Formats: sequence, structure tokens, C-alpha cells
Amino acid sequence: MTTPTQLLKDKVVIVTGAGGGVGKGVALEAARQGARVVVNDLGVSLNGESSGSSPAEEVVAEIKAAGGQAIADGGSVAEWESASGIVERAVSTFGRIDAVVHSAGILRDSIFHKMTPSDFETVMRVHLFGAFNMARAAAGHFREQNSGALVHMTSTAGLIGSVGQANYAAAKMGIVGLSRSISMDMARFGVRSNCIAPHAFSRMIESVPGLSPEEQERYLEKRRQTTRPEQIAPLAVFLCSDAAKDVTGQIFGARGNEVYLYNQPRPVRTLHRSEGWTPGTLAEMLVPAFQSSFTPAERTKNVLGWEAI
Repeated sequence: MTTPTQLLKDKVVIVTGAGGGVGKGVALEAARQGARVVVNDLGVSLNGESSGSSPAEEVVAEIKAAGGQAIADGGSVAEWESASGIVERAVSTFGRIDAVVHSAGILRDSIFHKMTPSDFETVMRVHLFGAFNMARAAAGHFREQNSGALVHMTSTAGLIGSVGQANYAAAKMGIVGLSRSISMDMARFGVRSNCIAPHAFSRMIESVPGLSPEEQERYLEKRRQTTRPEQIAPLAVFLCSDAAKDVTGQIFGARGNEVYLYNQPRPVRTLHRSEGWTPGTLAEMLVPAFQSSFTPAERTKNVLGWEAI
């Protein structure tokens, strides 16, 4: 499994949620680029229930058939002990760890007033706690070797907005803050941390709130054709490589053949009153001054209105 210019030659990469979808695409591309890959997948359905299969083993077989090196791992990212075990397994098998791509995720969609505490916590644990657990478990190894890369999957559900996904959106925005903080705390050790907001047809978009069955099928068929998981993989692999040594603390998007950079929150307007503010003076002045700069409550499809190609 060799190519003329392998960006990840001799590196060891963990990819969580790599049994299918975006994670699988990243694992396969990382192997093509010379990495030894830990293919982590719990083998669960979209809502986190056991599927009784071992998709990680299937991906490992595919990598090995192409001449690459990989091992399967069925540990949960949601618990610290298990996540730590994933990293230690990579180190004990391959001798080091160079990058972690956290792609594992589940959905428990619900309109907010019907969302249960359990559904909120379960999604947070896989996405946000999982991102922390994997990054923290790798941090000590990265510090010792003075290098390392983290790639976290965020989502436009958090960056822009989505209906019926408050748990998922909260977790994905939490990942953005986590990644930004890691990029600052770990910079002195040569460690980079970035986010990708992927648009790709995978299990994570099979559940689309607010569409009729006919509308959903038309939507999914279009997404199958124009946004494929393997189109996300090159960006993730690049961010794991030494070629991205100067890239950290950023949020990227990948949709079809497009790659884009997201802005990050900064003040856009200021309002000053020398004698200070009262609720009444704010009521009088704030809305007229700021309203033209308010961010509309738009959904992703309204903001990214052009077709993916």
C-alpha cells in the first residue's frame, strides 16, 4: 500500500468511529498515505445500540488486503478507562502515537421540549467526552515526543444551526472550544488541534428531522451522489501530517469537492455609554444599534445554499 508521496509514512494514527462513513474513509486514506492505523469502532447502530457486528475488523481486512498495516479496536470513547486503553493499545502495538482523528458519534434527535436528560448526556459523552478522553489520553505521549496532531469532527448543527438536535449541536460546539484550548495549551509541545465540519452522506445524516419520507429519500439520494465520505478524508489526513505543521486552532469545512475555512467568534459591534447602563437604557438603545448585525436563526441549508459538486 504505497504511493509516491505518502504524507503519513511511518506514523501511527487512531481513527475513532472508523467502521463506516467518514471515519472509515479517513482510516483507508491514512493507510494509503503510509500510516499504521488503529481502526476503532464500537459496532453500534446510529442511536448507540449494539449492532452485533464488527465493522472495525472489516475495515482492517480491507487495509491489509491493500498492503497496509492496521489493527481493530472495539473500545468505547465515552469512558476514560476505555479511551485510554485505545491509545495504549496503539502504543503497545506500533510503538508510538502520532495522531488521533475523533469521528465516533451517535444521534438521539428530538425536539427540545421532548429531549430526555439521558438522550442529552449519552450524545455528549460520545462526542464531547469522547473528544476529551481521546485527546487527553494521547497528550502525555505527544508531550514526550514533542509532536502530535488531533482532528476533531464538529458539525454545522452547532456552528450554524439545526432543528431537533440540541444535544448534538451542544456537543459539537463544545468540541470547537475544546480543540481551540488544546491548540493553545499544547502548542509548546509541538501539538496541533483542528476541527472539521464534514458534509458527507453517512449514518449521521440518515436521520433528518422535519422531512417527510419522500422528501428525505430525495434529499439523501442527492447527498449520496454529491457528498461522499471519502471526500472528507484528504483534509483529515493532511491535518494529521507534517505538511500541516503550521495549522492549528482552526475550523475547516469539507463538502463535496469544496474545502473552506470557518470564521470564529469575535466582537462585531460595540455600544458604549459613559454613565453606564440600566435595563431601561439597554432596552432603548441596544436593539436599534445592534439589530442589523444580529445573526439570524438560520439552518445549515439556508446558509450553505449552493449545490455541492
